[in-house]
Amino acid sequence: MNTPDHSPLGKHTFYGDQYDSALLFPMPRAPQRAELGLGATLPFLGADLWTAFELSWLNARGKPQVALAHITVPCESVNLIESKSLKLYLGSFNNTRFTDSEEVLARLRADLTEAAWRGGVVQSSVGVKLVAAELFDREPVEEFDGLSLDRLDLDCDRYTPTPDLLSAATHEAPVSEVLTSNLLRSNCPVTGQPDWGSVRISYFGPQIDQAGLLRYIVSFRQHQGFHEHCVERMFMDIQARCQPHKLSVYARYTRRGGLDINPFRSSYPQALPANHRNARQ
Repeated sequence: MNTPDHSPLGKHTFYGDQYDSALLFPMPRAPQRAELGLGATLPFLGADLWTAFELSWLNARGKPQVALAHITVPCESVNLIESKSLKLYLGSFNNTRFTDSEEVLARLRADLTEAAWRGGVVQSSVGVKLVAAELFDREPVEEFDGLSLDRLDLDCDRYTPTPDLLSAATHEAPVSEVLTSNLLRSNCPVTGQPDWGSVRISYFGPQIDQAGLLRYIVSFRQHQGFHEHCVERMFMDIQARCQPHKLSVYARYTRRGGLDINPFRSSYPQALPANHRNARQ
């Protein structure tokens, strides 16, 4: 079983420039989910929305081409894909000739789908969309909609995840709210590097205590976990402590190595959010 210790993350690495799908390093989601009490049946839907800003290849005549790639990895896939391995994999396109962008797109979709579902049965393809250079100016920059928790003036003294900070008015009528914060920070579990993010929490149910929710978000500040696992931990803690009837948690993390990862988890079926970067990304 692939584990973070076996990944290329945090290790000296050779950066090849000839296409090599073997560079992808899938890691099973199950061990981290088991820590949250999750089994094969998940209490949420969603996906991990990636943006690759450093994608280039050669056309049939050897001229470099560039594009952005939006990648959608279903949350029910067997594996997540370790980010440095994805960077190395994309780098292997750099000096490889492809007939056209459609060949690049097909290769990305096939390789990423195989990696995401390796060890299991493929239930859905990894989504890949290429944005050509002439369309870069159509890529929007948007901040989360909703009420910012960061407006609250409060004391914080917990910097590892503390679910006890969460509470809700379960004796009152349910409300519908969208709450946001730019104060999310966690750390890479392998290198210890900080991961900076913004989070959007949308729910219908007992009103969540906003001060407690902001303190809870801040409590991830010294936590070591991959982006996907941090969002799933948030989802499970809020679900357990606040008992919303509907809940979605969406985080957008700043990019590292030309990649950003933006996990979205929801308790009910809905369209995935548009993969639009925010100002810090």
